[in-house]
Amino acid sequence: MLGFRDPVADAIGLLRPHTVIGPSLRAAGEWAVRFDPFLHVRIGGLVHGTCWLILEGHEPMLLREGDTFMLGNPPPYVLASTLDARPRPAEAVWVGAEDGFVRLGPESEEDLYLCVGHIAFDDRNAALLTDLLPPLVIVRVADPHGRQLAQLIDLLAIEVGVAAAGGPLVQNHLAQILLVHMLRAHAGQTDRPTGWLGALNEDGIGAALRAVHADVAHSWSLKELAEISHMSRSTFAHAFKSHVGVPPLEYLIQWRMSLARDALARDTLSISELARATGYLSESAFSTAFRRVVGTSPAQFRNQTRQSSPSTANEN
Repeated sequence: MLGFRDPVADAIGLLRPHTVIGPSLRAAGEWAVRFDPFLHVRIGGLVHGTCWLILEGHEPMLLREGDTFMLGNPPPYVLASTLDARPRPAEAVWVGAEDGFVRLGPESEEDLYLCVGHIAFDDRNAALLTDLLPPLVIVRVADPHGRQLAQLIDLLAIEVGVAAAGGPLVQNHLAQILLVHMLRAHAGQTDRPTGWLGALNEDGIGAALRAVHADVAHSWSLKELAEISHMSRSTFAHAFKSHVGVPPLEYLIQWRMSLARDALARDTLSISELARATGYLSESAFSTAFRRVVGTSPAQFRNQTRQSSPSTANEN
């Protein structure tokens, strides 16, 4: 049987996040660093000082001490002390990192301390999150979630700055906690559909989502889910689509297929076992649903994953 808990925990678990923290930036004087596009998510915050974040296609944003930002599959962007500073490529600057820090300008005059982390996901399910995120989310220190995020950034900065036992493990967990809090903040800032993020701030919809995740093999009906949410079927269907972006039973199918892709990639269950675990009465019904969502049969998907895995490549 597949294991399920909470919509957010389940989704992040399927993403198989891999975190790379730092190096952090300490800077003084006039400076600017340009970053190329990259996949998935970067999270950062200002421990001290101010700087400009200039994201292609967006108005420049001034970040102040305690502010936190999240970039989702972003286009090129620049961090800079002033808007007219000439940027240097980040790759060339980051090569000079020592003891977890990159320093620009005289160390004795440093007036900026920026802590950053990059979170990469398993490409098979990365869209579960990246499709929901705008290129830029900024949480100001004065916002409802701002102080908590600033404290997490401070803790992360402390871990980066000391060579303590278990440091990478602590950094990895702090970064994932930071990600969850940033997602909560984003869900509270937007009135657009936010997929499974809608479960974060909507009690009725959240109750239905938690029920689905707790028993994905159950043959859920719209009536049952509406009753769990204490709404009529029509009100629930409208509210669910408004917050999540797809109808309730379509969400159920998409979530089942996300779990199926992960299980097939890890080769943990046979196709018939996986069909039962995701709520299908027959392997053929499961295969039909899988092909509709994924575009290939379960067997083809599993074989393609085996052929592209590093271990297989090494054996060949």
